[in-house]
This record gives sequence, structure tokens and C-alpha cells, in this order.
Amino acid sequence: MTFERIWEAPPFHVDFLDGAGEDLVIACASIGHDPARPPAPEFVATAVGRGGGAPPRRALFVSDAGRSWGNDPGFEAALRGALAAVTARAPVRRIAAIGLSMGGFAALVAARILPVDCVLAFSPQFSVLPARVPEETRWARWRAALPAEIRWPEAPLPRPGGAQAWLFHGAQDDLAQALRFPRQAGTQQILFPDLDHSGLVPHLKARGALAGLLEAALAGDRRRLLRIAASAGGKRRERLYPDPAR
Repeated sequence: MTFERIWEAPPFHVDFLDGAGEDLVIACASIGHDPARPPAPEFVATAVGRGGGAPPRRALFVSDAGRSWGNDPGFEAALRGALAAVTARAPVRRIAAIGLSMGGFAALVAARILPVDCVLAFSPQFSVLPARVPEETRWARWRAALPAEIRWPEAPLPRPGGAQAWLFHGAQDDLAQALRFPRQAGTQQILFPDLDHSGLVPHLKARGALAGLLEAALAGDRRRLLRIAASAGGKRRERLYPDPAR
């Protein structure tokens, strides 16, 4: 499995893995572990469906060396350019966007730019701006380096009739972010009371749940997705934190 660099215009680059079928997964990277290097591709096995028995899917892997949470103006050009390069080779029928932390935020932004059908955002920030989430102290280095013009001060949920969005949060340290997301039709939040921001995806991976979550989201199978999340310890936000206005 060899990555093909399909778009490069710093601070963004997009790598491509070819595959079969008309589905495309766009995986947006988190800030990564080495600040001196661009973030590496994430969710590779999940994105292509490795080990699922079917031929591998096509997938794009978006890296932002500037860690801009989708605010750098080059993000839109990178997404549109990479998608155009893929569709020039073969048609795309369904698109899923996926990401962790900053990548989850970016996946939600991607759904405002491209015709995305579903979003799986793991531990996404509602906002990294101190004025929006005063309790937040993480990612100070990258918050200080954000572009002067902030296009997305808050994570944009899909417009009505747009993508189905699934937000997953570890409740131990992400509640300040998670509970600021507005509730709206077409968006579901799943909270994991016993997990934290960084432990959520490793837990789901160890439980073998990631592939099923993506497959269910692509198929629009809400019940299956909720069953998989529940089996891994997830609980719907409205059950843990009922809306007092309802």
C-alpha cells in the first residue's frame, strides 16, 4: 500500500490511496506528535476498510503543517483540488469525512466545503479560542499561531439537509467542549464517561469498533452505529445530559 501525493501546497498536502468502488473517505489529521514535522496520515486501515473482506476503498489523507483547524485559506483549495483529482479518475458516489481532535474539527469544516455524506468526528473541539471555551488550556502553542483571520471560530455542524454528523467525546476531560455543541437534527453526540480525549480512539480501535462505525455511517444505518457505540461504552448525550427545555 503506497501513498500517492495528490496535492501539495504548503502548509497542506493530501495523500491518496486508490481502491475500488464509488466510496471515498477523507481522513483529516490531528496535530500529530512531532511539532517539527507535518502530521502523518491517520485512520489508514479504517479509511480503506482493511481487513473487512471487501476490496479496499479509495481514501484521501489531509495534513495541515500549520495546525490551523481548517482556518488557513489553503484548506478549501486542498480539499477541492484533491477531490477533483480523484473524480477525474473515477466517479465518487458517497463521501465520508473522519478525524480526531483537530482532525475531527477539520472533518466538520470539510462537510461545509465538499458534498460530504457523513462525518465521524472523534474528540473534536467546539472551539480552540479562549473566548469561546474559557476552561480550555490545551493546544496553547498552536492556538497562538492561528491565522489572523479566523474563518471557523467554532466547529461548523452540517447545514440542514446536509451531511449526517456523529461526534464522539471522552467525557473525562472533554465535557467543556462537548456540551457546547448545539443539538440539531442530523447530528448525534456519543459520550464515553470512562474515557478521555486521547484514549477514545485507541479504545475504539482495540474493541474493533472503528470499522463498523464508518461502515454504518456510510450506509446511513443509524441503529447499527448506535449499537456499535453502545457496545464500546458510548452513551447518547441526551440520555446523560437531558435538555431541560424539552
